[in-house]
Amino acid sequence: MKPYLQPFLQYLSGDRGLSSSTLESYGRDISQFLAFAEERGAVTPDDIRKSHIMLYVGALRGAGRAIATVNRTTVSLRAFFHFLLKERLIHQDPTLDMEMARPAPKTPTVLSVEEVERLLAAPESSTPQGVRDKAMLELLYATGIRVSELISLNVGDVQTGLRFARCIGASGKERVLPIGAVAAEWVAGYEGCRDKLLRGSREEAALFLNSLGGRLTRQGFWKIIKKYAKEAGIGQDITPHTFRHSFAAHLLEGGADLRSVQQMLGHADISTTQIYSGIARKNMKEVYESFHPRAK
Repeated sequence: MKPYLQPFLQYLSGDRGLSSSTLESYGRDISQFLAFAEERGAVTPDDIRKSHIMLYVGALRGAGRAIATVNRTTVSLRAFFHFLLKERLIHQDPTLDMEMARPAPKTPTVLSVEEVERLLAAPESSTPQGVRDKAMLELLYATGIRVSELISLNVGDVQTGLRFARCIGASGKERVLPIGAVAAEWVAGYEGCRDKLLRGSREEAALFLNSLGGRLTRQGFWKIIKKYAKEAGIGQDITPHTFRHSFAAHLLEGGADLRSVQQMLGHADISTTQIYSGIARKNMKEVYESFHPRAK
């Protein structure tokens, strides 16, 4: 079946202008598959069925090939058979409706409670910027909100007296979250000195301000958390999302049920939350106050 491969590679080179290294990858992937199919009775590409491809993909995975390698092979075969069908060299495309292999979900980076405590203790609370940073870190860990949700908070979105925060998720859906006494105290303290970060008589709706008196950006918060992670002696590379993972993991380690954690994280599908633990049911606020390390 190799005579069918050369016209395809010429098409990729001439019409699509692919590099020599890419052409080599396509050629190798398809040649290896065609040899596999021939060993199983396929004489021409028109003899190849979806079952041949599924067997081959299974053989690749059984041999320990990386998901990226399997998916690259799938892409190569799709392009090859699409070309043959367009040139009327086959009557059906055996790759039709084939799905790409999904990589296993990565295990999230989670800090220990002791590491979180060191990180939360890092900001110097004698300056308005330090109080702001402390309030942000406490609130992030207290609620598990995303950094985008944190910097989008406006004045009034955190009710420190009633101990709840209102945020808008990525899908535009609002959720109201309980916050612990520690986070509420630090946010209230920050609100008391927030005006010192404003410039002149400028009005700004954002709760957390940068050094210019405007809304803090994702990049600005990223720098802040990297700075304090270094000061706290945390060796692993953490991101703002590490707080979100740690929030969920620490609740579940304390005995919280997955459904309540799903609600607090704002996950639409519980399968997204299942990376953390098993499922049980309890009232979300009761779970939070019972199990979060800094709720009381």
